Amino acid sequence: MDDPAYVPRTVRQRLGAGLFGRVAGPDGPATRARIHTTPGPRWFAPDDPVRRVHGDASMFVGGLRALLLQSLHPLAMAAVAAHSGYRGDPWGRLQRTSTFLAVTTFGTAADAEAAVARVRGVHARVEGVTAAGERYRASDPHLLTWVHATEVDSFLRAHLRYGRDPLDGAGCDAYLDSAARVALALGAENPPRSRRELDRCIASYRSELRSTPEALEAARFILLRPPLPLAARAPYAVLAANAIALLPSWARAPLHLPYVPRFERAFVAPTGHLITRTIRWALPAPPTRPGPADGE
Repeated sequence: MDDPAYVPRTVRQRLGAGLFGRVAGPDGPATRARIHTTPGPRWFAPDDPVRRVHGDASMFVGGLRALLLQSLHPLAMAAVAAHSGYRGDPWGRLQRTSTFLAVTTFGTAADAEAAVARVRGVHARVEGVTAAGERYRASDPHLLTWVHATEVDSFLRAHLRYGRDPLDGAGCDAYLDSAARVALALGAENPPRSRRELDRCIASYRSELRSTPEALEAARFILLRPPLPLAARAPYAVLAANAIALLPSWARAPLHLPYVPRFERAFVAPTGHLITRTIRWALPAPPTRPGPADGE
């Protein structure tokens, strides 16, 4: 108890364990150890930009932005609303998504391929009809490309604003090129491989996007009614505000979200830097494994 580092170290460990438990679930530590320490070739080498982006605390902001942006496609949102169970089990859905990202980014090639096969199996069973009478299939390559494009756009923008070591222009394009490998494995069509292609890809979907009751309900749930203890509400509100601040202006009105760029630059962005630095400080570093370099 005389150690002056005891209290902050305990606070750091408790905060990190709480955050990691929310994102990775009760089996998170064991799953993380297996992902990072199992020997074998990986899809991505240790210095691949996809690892730098997906391993950074800025993903907390990017993930929320991606969910909001994805909701604007009525077919994608209908599939989520009807089949994902995000209201009844939001943390389970988050944990499954975060585990998939971790396995495909850091895990062995065999585990990555198995994770993709499981997701494709789920997608094959998800289909239905929207309230407007439009048919949807989760395995539709067009919808898969939209979901992928919104994810990599959100992850990259959050990384460039809040990442510890932001990529340069060539690194951004390399990140998108690497991330396309996972999208293709899932069944997407022509996923963007550069920032120019990404901008064109998202623009090509603009005519299909609109506000729907399901999208508005999802935004309210994500931003206003997250199932969190009282002590976690304020930090989460900071993450949510920064996710909104990263959205393009055209995406805000359909979701009834404000657009106040001066306020966001002056007050919201600084809180985003603070919260991501705090998360980065609190979360434990992933375990390392001996043996040949990843990607070999």
